[in-house]
Amino acid sequence: MKTIFDINFQGKKALIRVDFNVPLDENFNVTDANRIEAAQPTIAKILKDGGAVILMSHLGRPKGKEDKYSLKHIVSKIEEVFGKTVKFSEDCRGEVAQKAAAELQMGEILLLENLRFYSEEEAGDIAFSRELASLGDVYVNDAFGTAHRAHASTTIIANEFPNDKCFGALLAKEIESIDKVLKDSEKPVTAILGGSKVSTKITIIENILDKIDHMIIGGGMTFTFIKALGGSVGNSICEDDKMELALEILAKAKAKGVQIHLPIDVLAADAFSNDANTQVVDVKAISSGWQGLDAGPKTLAEIKEVIAKSRTILWNGPIGVFELPSFANGTIALGEFIAEATKNGAFSLVGGGDSVAAVKQFGLESKVSYVSTGGGAMLEMLEGKTLPGIAAILK
Repeated sequence: MKTIFDINFQGKKALIRVDFNVPLDENFNVTDANRIEAAQPTIAKILKDGGAVILMSHLGRPKGKEDKYSLKHIVSKIEEVFGKTVKFSEDCRGEVAQKAAAELQMGEILLLENLRFYSEEEAGDIAFSRELASLGDVYVNDAFGTAHRAHASTTIIANEFPNDKCFGALLAKEIESIDKVLKDSEKPVTAILGGSKVSTKITIIENILDKIDHMIIGGGMTFTFIKALGGSVGNSICEDDKMELALEILAKAKAKGVQIHLPIDVLAADAFSNDANTQVVDVKAISSGWQGLDAGPKTLAEIKEVIAKSRTILWNGPIGVFELPSFANGTIALGEFIAEATKNGAFSLVGGGDSVAAVKQFGLESKVSYVSTGGGAMLEMLEGKTLPGIAAILK
C-alpha cells in the first residue's frame, strides 16, 4: 500500500482529493471542522517535504453552480486549521484553474472550486478527470468518505498517474483500522451492532461472522430478533418481514461458534418522547402501547462483561435513542465500557454515522482507538466490498 510517506514531494505539486463536505450554518460558518482537521497530517507532510498542495473536494449536492455550495465559504476555516494562507481558484477546470495551479509556488496551498458544480464529476467522466490531472504532478487520495464512489476525482483520475499516486495519511489509517478488525484482529473480537433495522446490517453481519467471537445486538433492530424468538415487543420498532432472516442469522452464528448477545431488559416508554413515562421491563415482555427505547441495567451488566474481555472491538450503531437524553444512558455506558477496554489495551474502531455522532457528543472520541470518518465507505468495507477509490490506487 503506497502512502504519502513513501514519496518525497520536494518540488512537486500534489493534487489531493480531500473530503471537505462540511456542515455550514445560515451564515456559511463551518459548524464541524473534523473533516478539515483530519486532512492536516497529509498536507503537513507534503509542505514539510517542500511540495505544493492543490486541494479538490465537493460540498453538498449542487445542481450546477450554486453560490451556497461554493468552497470559498470554507477558505477561512481551512486557514484557521492549517495556520496558513489558502489560495482559492474560482473554478476547478479550464483556464482559471490552469492559471492558479501554474502560479502556485512550493509551500503554498490552493483550493479548487466545488467539483460537483460539474455533472462530469459524479459521472466519472474521463475528459474531466484528465483536466483535473493536468493540474498536479502526484495524485493523493485522502477522502475515505467518497472512496466508495467511482467519481472522476476519486477513482477515474488515478489512471492518469500510473506511477505517481498514493493514499493520504487519513485514508491509509482508515484502511489499516478496518483491516485490523477484519484481517489482523487479536481475539476475542466483539462486534456491537445497533441502529434501527436489521435490513441495513445484514451484509455486514454475514461478512463478519467468520471473524468475530461475540456479537452484541442493540437498538431498534433488537425487536425483530426478539419477536422472531416469540417475545412480545409491544409498540417497539420491528421489521416483521425480516423475522425469518433474524432466525437465520442466529442459526449461522451458532454454527460458527459466535456468541450472540441480545438485550435481557429494556427501558420502555409509553411514547416516543423525552418526557414519556418509563419502566424497565423484560425485553420479551413489553406491553402493548409501550416501546423499548434504551438498554436496561441487566443488559448493560452483560455488555460490560463481554467488552471487558474483548481485545478487538467494532462499534457500529447506538443501542438506544441517544438523541433523547432520557434514553441516552445505554449508549453512553457502552461508550464508556469500550473506552475502558481501550485503556486496557484493546483495539476499538467506531464507525457509522450515529455511533460517530454519539462518541463525539459524549466526549469519548479520544478514548477509543479510531473513529472512522466515512459512514457509507466504512459500511461497504465491512460488507467485504472493494471500494473503487481504494482499488484505483492499488492498481
